[in-house]
Amino acid sequence: MTASANKDRDVNENDPGAPLEPKEGHSSFGRLERVLRRGEFAVTTELNPPDSADPRDVYERAEIFEGWVDGINAVDASGANCHMSSVGICALLTRMGYAPILQISCRDRNRIAIQGDVLGASAMGVQNILCLTGDGVQAGDQPGAKPVFDLDCMSLLETVRTMREESRFLSGRKLTYPPHVFLGAAINPFAPPYDFRPHRLAKKIAAGAQFVQSQYCFDVPMFREYMKRVVDMGLNEECYIMCGVGPLASAKTANWIRKNVPGIHIPDAVIKRLEGAENQKAEGKKLCIEIMQEVKEIEGVSGIHVMAYRQEEYVAEIVYESGVLKGRKPWKREAAPDVEQLIETHETIQAEEKAKPPQEIVKEVAN
Repeated sequence: MTASANKDRDVNENDPGAPLEPKEGHSSFGRLERVLRRGEFAVTTELNPPDSADPRDVYERAEIFEGWVDGINAVDASGANCHMSSVGICALLTRMGYAPILQISCRDRNRIAIQGDVLGASAMGVQNILCLTGDGVQAGDQPGAKPVFDLDCMSLLETVRTMREESRFLSGRKLTYPPHVFLGAAINPFAPPYDFRPHRLAKKIAAGAQFVQSQYCFDVPMFREYMKRVVDMGLNEECYIMCGVGPLASAKTANWIRKNVPGIHIPDAVIKRLEGAENQKAEGKKLCIEIMQEVKEIEGVSGIHVMAYRQEEYVAEIVYESGVLKGRKPWKREAAPDVEQLIETHETIQAEEKAKPPQEIVKEVAN
């Protein structure tokens, strides 16, 4: 590949597997920030974490997004349910050259652990961090867990910004090298009090948010009204706003979400449309595509965040049919010998371990 081609694809010309070279005015060395700062319409998605210790479960889920998204959210125990850690997922994704967005929830870790995770993630090549307060433990399948909430999303944003810009921990102790990260947060324009939501965004921007991803949008007029107030306040000039979208599998699913998942607004018209469709899953995808096309034309919107829970295989199709990329091709991993060797070595080790009796493995570890 030529140097100019690498440049067009946001690849380090000296080492395609390494982070990008520093760029003036940028907080990170990542591709997502560059796409947004260039004014291109960005697309991100979510990798729902596996209940597994097998890295192949992560790679297989990430592979279907290649060439269609600019960043992949590594979800941090959403709904207060335990899965593979977001830091672990990011470690695997950066190893293969993907652009992960590390989600950090304040529910499970105190400020000491969180600051350590930020440094570790940055050292592994994570360029983007999404700061979340997190769902309460009562929402998950282990309600007896002890919640932490030492920080919330606002103070977490301020903490990471302090580490990045002042090269110090909250204690005041100096960092020898700061984390170069692009900071994000979540927004929900669809939850009351509606008039307060743009002001809530302003507070997150003041705390350090450089980009935000919204809750699912199924009501475009409501989102358009929110964005009008955001633009009137000039907030779109201070922060990149990405609208959350996703396909609904059926009217039954939509009804269940509306009744059981706080903060998600699904209008009656959407339910009726799905109920009247011959193929409800196909209609859900079509609706998602239409919403993406409408949202893209709203002033102040910089991108789309596609959340396709248990329908990840449709993300590429949805992005393609929506036309939101306008022919632009996000990064796609090019298989290199070292990457293939890494996968082959891991598979060999896995096969050997399965073939050995447990007693032999214990003896090897003991020796």
